[in-house]
Amino acid sequence: MKELIIAFGLFLFIEGILYAIFPAKMKSMLKKLELIKDSQLRSGGLIFAVIGFIVIYYMKN
Repeated sequence: MKELIIAFGLFLFIEGILYAIFPAKMKSMLKKLELIKDSQLRSGGLIFAVIGFIVIYYMKN
């Protein structure tokens, strides 16, 4: 459970730094997100989730 909280904190830290350093760029990227189809976002999210799971699995074993 401790690792999950640390991972979530790291996620928030990285997101916060990106918005603090590049606010205009982040706004522009979010606007472009509307142009992407839902199916493409879903596929990309699934791919990243699987990659993340694989990384976690290999690091824990």
